[in-house]
Amino acid sequence: MVQRTVQTAVRRFSPVEREKDPMQYKYATARDMELLIRSRTETLRAVNHLPEDYTFREEFLEASREYFREGDQTTVLALEEGRLAGCATLCYIDLMPTFSHPSGRRGHLMNVYTVPAFRRRGVGKQMVSLLIDEARGRGITEISLDATEAGRPLYRALGFRDSGECMVLELKQE
Repeated sequence: MVQRTVQTAVRRFSPVEREKDPMQYKYATARDMELLIRSRTETLRAVNHLPEDYTFREEFLEASREYFREGDQTTVLALEEGRLAGCATLCYIDLMPTFSHPSGRRGHLMNVYTVPAFRRRGVGKQMVSLLIDEARGRGITEISLDATEAGRPLYRALGFRDSGECMVLELKQE
């Protein structure tokens, strides 16, 4: 995982503000691997309606660890008093440049998840906003995502629009 310091990532509060909203946001580093894997598995259980005791295969978990360590991505964690409140990941993709995307640098937003106890407090909006700012700073010209119905109002409020341009072919590995 690329180590970097981004001062704007951690939202700092005065003591009075902290009493009102003790949420902190930070860019994840390799030291956060346990939180990253826990948030990823919790997200996947929720989105895929898996039972709480569902066990992920070790090869899947190791591939996830490897991507968090070595992949071209930025992940934001939301923490309240040390407890995980949410996470969001932006994966960076290099494609052939086009007229509308001359750098060829694009992003794909994944695993935006807020723990149920922390929902309706703006956690998802703040995490995605931080990632949008990060993407702008990296010269990303487009961010795509796969949204659940519940998430669509948030993304629309942040400026995302539905796109009829994309078609997908899933290649199943045998």
